[in-house]
Amino acid sequence: MNAERDQAMTGDFEPEQKRYLEGFVAGLQIARTASNMAGRSGAGPAGAVAAPEPIGPDAPHWRAQDQVTKAGGKLSDQEKFKRELHPFDGYEKLKVQAAANTPPKPDDNFRWRFFGLFYCAPAHNTYMCRLRIPNGILKAAQFEGVADAAERYGGGYAHVTTRANLQIREVEPKSAIALVEHIQDIGLCSRGSGADNIRNVTGTPTAGIDPQELIDTRPYARDWHFHILNDRTLYGIPRKFNVGFDGGGIIPVLEDTNDIGFSAVAVKDGFGVEPGIWFRLAIGGITGHKDFARPTGVIVKPSEATLVADAVVRVFIDHGDRTNRTKARLKYVIDGWGIDKFLTAMEEKLGRKLVRVPVDALSPRLPIDRLAHIGVHAQKQAGLNWIGVALPVGRMTVSQMRGIAAVARQYGDGDIRLTVWQNFLISGVPDSQAPAACEAIEALGFGTRANALRAGLVACTGNTGCKFAASDTKRHADEIAAWCETRVVIDTPVNIHLTGCHHSCAQHFISEIGLLACKVQESEDGDQVEGYHILVGGGFGSNAALGRELFRDVKAVDAPRTVERILKAYVANRTSPQESFLDFAGRYDDATLKAMCDREAAA
Repeated sequence: MNAERDQAMTGDFEPEQKRYLEGFVAGLQIARTASNMAGRSGAGPAGAVAAPEPIGPDAPHWRAQDQVTKAGGKLSDQEKFKRELHPFDGYEKLKVQAAANTPPKPDDNFRWRFFGLFYCAPAHNTYMCRLRIPNGILKAAQFEGVADAAERYGGGYAHVTTRANLQIREVEPKSAIALVEHIQDIGLCSRGSGADNIRNVTGTPTAGIDPQELIDTRPYARDWHFHILNDRTLYGIPRKFNVGFDGGGIIPVLEDTNDIGFSAVAVKDGFGVEPGIWFRLAIGGITGHKDFARPTGVIVKPSEATLVADAVVRVFIDHGDRTNRTKARLKYVIDGWGIDKFLTAMEEKLGRKLVRVPVDALSPRLPIDRLAHIGVHAQKQAGLNWIGVALPVGRMTVSQMRGIAAVARQYGDGDIRLTVWQNFLISGVPDSQAPAACEAIEALGFGTRANALRAGLVACTGNTGCKFAASDTKRHADEIAAWCETRVVIDTPVNIHLTGCHHSCAQHFISEIGLLACKVQESEDGDQVEGYHILVGGGFGSNAALGRELFRDVKAVDAPRTVERILKAYVANRTSPQESFLDFAGRYDDATLKAMCDREAAA
């Protein structure tokens, strides 16, 4: 049935039919825009009668835009696009473009991201579609459904992202509508997964099965997810926005890299608040701009997490920058105001005071295990296990996806749990079935064991699928791992992240070894090749730190040998086999580290 619908939507239209459809949609847009503009203050010429106060779900955004223009500011192009035609009001236009198999112009390329569709030219003349999967957990049938979508409408593969999400690539314009509706048919969605919206909600991947967790994050991630989906006022905010929930489990969630990080904590008795499990609130994280989420001193009852997150977003809607895209993230509102002023604005939205406690009131977080997302691990349910599957930089074919869905059904509880480490877990596997499950996984071309380098290897899409990327990050990541794992014996985890551009989708700043793609001049004639700036010393969680640049303009072909030298310098100079790379890098200045690497090159 879907195939028939797709054929009907993408069949050949006569030129006259196409012109009629385009004219029909254009007329709808003109009428809608005229109606919208009539209800927006500040939209008329000087001296005209003031327009009525904006009403409706888009009113908060219109008022924020009007404040900018009244003050003499100039809205960014993206703000103008949202004002001229709200993306959710443009679905008929997207359908016309799909029927004609025409690519979007810049304004619609931005708008269609509200449906999760990113046009990837010049890397590809196709869309990438990003989903929404709260807490990163989906059913085997849904995983199969995504495989069907990737086969029917995409390039026959999917990627696991660094937000515990899935992406389908190489989607032709003619298939855009059919894909979006297919995703909804299988009980998922892509609504608001791109552009100026609240992105996929992350949570502890072992939620509900982790022996050390303080709280199961699934209900809270889902509550926030559905709150967003059903409130249009939360779309079209000044810039992208990330929220993460950490339940205190053994696998890190990187919630401190989000705009809002909720971290489960045990509050002690004797501090004037009810003891027990609360969420600690941190705000303003964006490591691509060299900032972690900042502690606020605020704790939140888990049942009130959605209300508090809503207040943060609504302050951001009112005061986020709508003129300069590079300064439009939450971090910059906090930079300008300070934490105290921002919290006061939140309290005004909530209509009550936030709960604050000193750090001494909070019990320390239990340690993470940086290898717990790979291999067989016991759940808190007696006799059951999760199996972490190692993916080569997050890519899998549709046949592999169908195979994994079958494994989850036959050996596990039917859940597939995505992680921010670009892999997934299969949960609910009985002790007796774990060996057979691992064999089945390995027969698909995946692993259930990974060395200390592969376990922490992360790479963004790269220039094979992203117009912003300067290098082929996924291929280079695999080349670095393949080169180093046969030449350096590493017995402690070392994270290596490769990101293709300043957007830092692979979060290179928080990796122990981070590579930021660049173009390296190769000749006096200006010829350029792919390359990287290489950083060291990044960390997250209790070891939060931003990496610092050690080598600049390293050609991609030289990156494996350069990383090898760095790793050998670490092994040769660490205080003990237990010393982490982060601690090692923190003990030395850059000049000393470079000298150590040079000695390894000469050896």
